[in-house]
Formats: sequence, structure tokens, C-alpha cells
Amino acid sequence: MAKIQSLRGMNDLLPADSSLWQYLERIVSDVLSRYGYQEIRFPILEQTELFKRSIGEVTDIVEKEMYTFDDRNGESVTMRPEGTASCVRACMQNSLLDNQQIQRLWYAGPMFRYERPQKGRLRQFHQIGVETFGIASADIDAEIIMMTARLWKELGIEEHVSLQLNSIGSLQARADYRQALVDYLQQHFDKLDEDSQRRLESNPLRILDSKNADTQVLLDGAPLLADYLDEDSQQHFAKLKSLLDTAGINYEVNPRLVRGLDYYNKTVFEWITDQLGAQGTVCAGGRYDGLVEQLGGKSTPAIGFGMGIERLCLMLQELKVLPDTISAAPDVYFVVAGEKAELSAFQLSEQIRDTLPGLKLQLHCGGGSFKSQFKKADKSGARIALVMGDNEAEQGLVNIKWLRKEVEGEQPEGESGQQTVENNVVAEKLAEIF
Repeated sequence: MAKIQSLRGMNDLLPADSSLWQYLERIVSDVLSRYGYQEIRFPILEQTELFKRSIGEVTDIVEKEMYTFDDRNGESVTMRPEGTASCVRACMQNSLLDNQQIQRLWYAGPMFRYERPQKGRLRQFHQIGVETFGIASADIDAEIIMMTARLWKELGIEEHVSLQLNSIGSLQARADYRQALVDYLQQHFDKLDEDSQRRLESNPLRILDSKNADTQVLLDGAPLLADYLDEDSQQHFAKLKSLLDTAGINYEVNPRLVRGLDYYNKTVFEWITDQLGAQGTVCAGGRYDGLVEQLGGKSTPAIGFGMGIERLCLMLQELKVLPDTISAAPDVYFVVAGEKAELSAFQLSEQIRDTLPGLKLQLHCGGGSFKSQFKKADKSGARIALVMGDNEAEQGLVNIKWLRKEVEGEQPEGESGQQTVENNVVAEKLAEIF
């Protein structure tokens, strides 16, 4: 019988990697909470109409990439391809935006897009998203960008990411520019790559970020979006750049940065890296002041961003900037043999956990000889083994054995690398080591 495999592009997260994800999520949630952001959670499945109305029916996501199906009531539902639309829906449904309330929210979880799987791009991928509602001024744009800069610093990757920035103006300014761009590109239609030819009528602004080299050369002569910006957008962008300059945040204005979703306006930005090959974007976002109204709510200014967990984890591994403390290995492995020793070890283990709640202690279960247990202790990656037999149990003693010497001076002198202590002081001894 053939073995059942996971679906293509939908990967398992194994124990060896889960500690890395937990580390990243812990750092992110800590930074966000320090800026006043609160976590929100919402369903994976939504009405398909939510994404058609928000992302845009003629985008690649809606046309080709969404996991959409009819449920048992015949209603069309979709596994969320991104988080912003769901967050807006949740806020509207639960009255979080009534009376122009300001909300600073974040979320994390799986998203789904039917794309060609490759390094850093999966069909089930995980994002951390941040959304801010109710603030129209450029200071909040600057703050969330500065917040991401602080995150890179705390993760140790600030030297390996760079910020690209642009303004795509108001909806009207973008419509005017869209027409000018189409008029220009139609004159050079035969020189466009196949994807760009298809997008010319449906979503021409996406041609600006085409990866085709010939198309990029052709765009050198295209009209510039900056020349079509309305005065309010120009002032907003100038204020944002001034705030970032004052904060010492380096950036590059990229006039071809437009983002792939229809709901963006004014500020758009991306943090990119050269450490991940073709998938170089690790964080991206921008303003979407019209989305709440577009989905049936009152006009509400908003800005947000998303960052890919898989890509950030890959980057942390590639750069080798992970602290030793995130290891999934236990700190201590308790080797025990004999009925009396088993009873005593269970009691002592819980006492140690009470005293040292941050210590990772694994008590051996399943029996076996000392030799076989020591093999498991060594394989576990633990630095210390606690060793107890019936004789030690009767005397209220336990042996502390160093399995590997990682810190100078921590191992006792002598060839055994072991010392015997009373049960009531073992926690104190472990505290000295860890």
C-alpha cells in the first residue's frame, strides 16, 4: 500500500525546527506589544466574496491562486490567501472600528495560495501581520517602519535587509497614471513578456515589478508614477521620508514598487534581502485607506504589513544568528534504574521543575539499562545527566554527570566528570550550572 504524503507545497514543521519558530514568534510578539499592538485571531475560511472585493477580481491571487470551493450549503468559501481582508472583516463585524476607534492589531497564522513551490514560497505559508486603523497621518507610517527596523535589530539581521519605499498616491491619481502607462505600453505591446501582455488590460501596474529583464528595460521610458501624485500624497510622502531621515532609517525610493493587491494607496514599502535567492522580500505592506469602506464600513484610514515566517526562519539559519538558548534539546536528562529510584526520581524531578521553571528536564521513561539510557541521554543533546539507582535513592543522593563540556570550569575535576549531591541541593547545583 502506497504511503500517504503531504500535499505539495504544504510542509510539516518538525520538532527540530519548532523551537526556531517559537523563538521568532516570541521576539516579534514582544516587540509589537512594546509598541501597543494587541493580538487578534480570525478563521482560516472566509466567504469568497471577501477576497474578491478586497484583493480585486482581476488579480493573480483571485484568478489563479486561491483555494476556493463550495461548502455543503453550496456557499463559496476560500482559505485565506492573506490576512488584511480578514482582519478588516473581523474589526467591522465586532464593532472595533465604530466611532473612529484607533486599533493596533497583529496576528499570525497560515495562508494559502496555489503557487509553484520553491525555496521560501509554499502553498501553505505562514505570516505575521500588523494592521493599524484610524490614523491618517504619516507618523504612523513611519512608526510601523521603525518598528520593523527594531525587529531586524533584535533578530540580528539588520545589516542584511534594506528598505524600499514608494507612494502610489490616491485612487484617482493611480487611475490617471494607469491610463498613461497603458497608452505607453500598448505602443510596445509586442516587446512585452507574456505575463505583462496579459496584465496590460487587467492589472497594468503589476507590470512595473515584472522580473523580465527586457520588460524592465522597456519600462525605462515609461511615464513615472511620481509625476501623477496628487498634492496630498506628495505631502504625506515627504513627511514620511522626513521622519525616517530623522530616525536614521535608510531607504531607497523605488518608483516601480506598487505591491500586488488592489487596495493599497499612498505609502507602500518592502524590506528585501539578498540572502534568499529569488524570494527576496521578507516584509511588505502599505496604506489601504479605502478598504474598510470598500467592504461596507465607514471611511477609515489604515496601514499594515505582513512578514513571512518561513522566509525569516530561513534567513536566521542562513546567517547563523540564532542564540544557543533556542535549542530543542533538554538541559538535563534524568537516568534512573530500579523501583525505588523510579519513585524517588519522579518526586525529585517535580521538585526541580518547581524550583527552576525555566529548566528543560527530561525524565527517562520506559526502563532499560544504565548503558542504554546514557545513549539516549547523549543523543538527546542534554548537557547534564542526573543519575539515580536504588542505592542512591535509599541514601537521598543523586549523581550529576557532565555529558559535554561547553563552559570552561563547569565540569568538576577528575576523570569521571561526575559529582554526587544530596537531593535537597541538586536544584541549587543545577542553578549554578544553568
